[in-house]
Amino acid sequence: MKLAGRVETPYLDSKVLQGNLPGDLTERMLPIYLPPGYDDNPTKRYPVIYILAGHGGSGPWTLNVVPWGESYSERIDRLIRTEKMGPAIFVLPDCFTIFGGAQYINTSALGLYEDYLNDELIPYVDSHYRTLPVREHRAITGKSSGGYGAMVQSMRHPELWSAVASHSGDIYFEFGYGPDLAKLHANLMRFGGLEGFIEQIPTYKPKTHDPFFSVIGMLCYGAAFAPNPAAPRGFDMPVDDETGALREDVWARWLEWDPVRMIDRPENIEAWRQMNYIYLDCGLWDELNFQIGTRILSKKLTALNMAHDFELFNDGHMNVQYRYDISLPRLEQVIRE
Repeated sequence: MKLAGRVETPYLDSKVLQGNLPGDLTERMLPIYLPPGYDDNPTKRYPVIYILAGHGGSGPWTLNVVPWGESYSERIDRLIRTEKMGPAIFVLPDCFTIFGGAQYINTSALGLYEDYLNDELIPYVDSHYRTLPVREHRAITGKSSGGYGAMVQSMRHPELWSAVASHSGDIYFEFGYGPDLAKLHANLMRFGGLEGFIEQIPTYKPKTHDPFFSVIGMLCYGAAFAPNPAAPRGFDMPVDDETGALREDVWARWLEWDPVRMIDRPENIEAWRQMNYIYLDCGLWDELNFQIGTRILSKKLTALNMAHDFELFNDGHMNVQYRYDISLPRLEQVIRE
């Protein structure tokens, strides 16, 4: 179906991503959905919602046609066209890397993706499109690693965001990442070690989560959470090269980035108290066990007397984009003019 709104796809050459260690592209497409009526009234301004893709994905890829389903732009368009939500501008960033992402934070091992989002994309969108360019009219959301990015960025930058929604966001790393960490050493052996695996990334055709996506996810998180310019590939491996045992010192650095622990810090509590809306959900049968951490986080927010919506739904981790039908209208209602 033809969109009632339209999508623009400018290309931005990032300054902050110049010289990134893996050599990933610095010129990136930035899909921007403009709602129906945007061109009819040149003075009208709109709230804006940023949607962060999950690990292994990117904003441009979410525009692809989905068999028996909807692309992100089609979903957004339907929600506006059927008046399930009001008109808004939507931004779909591309933060893909050699390891499938960077968790939307700055890391010397992959690049300055937090700065890319906050210091380049937001100013570009606000200066080139008719947004309402203040935090009260800006929201952030995402699924899986995108949900993780939404949680972390809203904790770290309440001056930029006033509403946040996380769908199946990475959390409670012991259960979420622990099972794949336990298999990392053995899985890397299948590919000839770290360098052997990296050499095969461009041509490997993964058929299942294990072992390819299991390994590439752990390398992504290791590069994001434990960068070390002196280490091979610029980050500390979370398991011992010889035995495969967990390196407790490196694991401790990962845990510092776990939202279920981040919310214990006074500065992050204060940041989320400034949110006008917080939404958390996860599938009851999430294959990565993120439902457990989401429960814990909700319980902590309740103990802090922090208003939020929390839902567990009857599904797993994959193909749950339909949950945006719930969160996007709520976010738009909060940030509309």
